[in-house]
Amino acid sequence: MLAEFSIIPIGAGSSIGDQLSVALRIVDESGMPYKVNPMGTVVEGQWDEIIAIIKKCHDEIMKKEDRALISITIDDRKGKPNRIEEKVSSVEKRLGRTLKK
Repeated sequence: MLAEFSIIPIGAGSSIGDQLSVALRIVDESGMPYKVNPMGTVVEGQWDEIIAIIKKCHDEIMKKEDRALISITIDDRKGKPNRIEEKVSSVEKRLGRTLKK
């Protein structure tokens, strides 16, 4: 299962990098496969693992903020491991070239 999520702390001002670094440290230390992009983070794992890591990030952000917007998109496909890499590789093969990452 892949999940892309973003957490936007409300009330933190125009720069939220400090708050996001707290959440990304949690993701990094989880040991789950992940990729960071400019608009969110993609993690790969089982339902309970994914929800637990998002909850942990949420709980940490809410220690300093009164409000947060959380967006979660889940792609669940049976029998397809390592999708965090394979989905992009599949498209690159079809294009015959490497995409910017």
